[in-house]
Amino acid sequence: MNDCNPDPAPAIWMCDSTRVRSAQSPAWMTAGERQRVAGLSGAAREDFVASRWLIRRALSQASGTLASHCRPVEGRPDRSDQPPGWRLSLSHSAGLAGCAVSRGTPIGLDLEPMARRPEWQKVVARWFSSQEQAWLLAANDAAAFLKVWTLKEAWLKATGRGIANNLKTLDITADFELRGDRPGEPWRACLGNSADHWVALVYQSSVPPRGFTIAGAVDTTSLEADGSGARPVDWIIQRRIHSTF
Repeated sequence: MNDCNPDPAPAIWMCDSTRVRSAQSPAWMTAGERQRVAGLSGAAREDFVASRWLIRRALSQASGTLASHCRPVEGRPDRSDQPPGWRLSLSHSAGLAGCAVSRGTPIGLDLEPMARRPEWQKVVARWFSSQEQAWLLAANDAAAFLKVWTLKEAWLKATGRGIANNLKTLDITADFELRGDRPGEPWRACLGNSADHWVALVYQSSVPPRGFTIAGAVDTTSLEADGSGARPVDWIIQRRIHSTF
């Protein structure tokens, strides 16, 4: 695998950010990243280091480029600087950090802990479509809400929008048929589970994504991990996003 013949499948790499072993400022970081991490501590620092390490591992695995030669653009890490032409999406929640990559097309990743128990009925009643309200409130199932929420978050990330006033732009039925507001674009979505989290990915490739969670502690002092022991994501939903808008 190399830059001239990259793996066309979107890819996700995840790890437990609470089990990150690293130097105070790993040598592989850019000057901008070192400046950012110097001002962080605790969980925020762990998440930052883990996400930047995952960016390089994900880009390396997808493009065939050495991880030490991979890096995101400075600032918001939504694209690669090296190798060029890759789109990135980061997510972290309750100790799980993840990075998704795709070759040139939009991508959105969201992670949500399965044990989360928000006051979800209020969210549904205020921000969801009338169809979603009908089936979710009748089902009275927090797990169903979390699946829907995770897919919606991934959709908004992939389409570059915030939550405010945009949750209805993806409508989800009780059978998890998906309808979005971007006609003429080949959107797809996957939902799976890994490490007690829901994992949602929205992307535009016709090739199903590959997702992996690195088992055990991660030594971020080095980029040359072999990925052994990584657990694949168990996809339970894979859908095309249709358009009715």
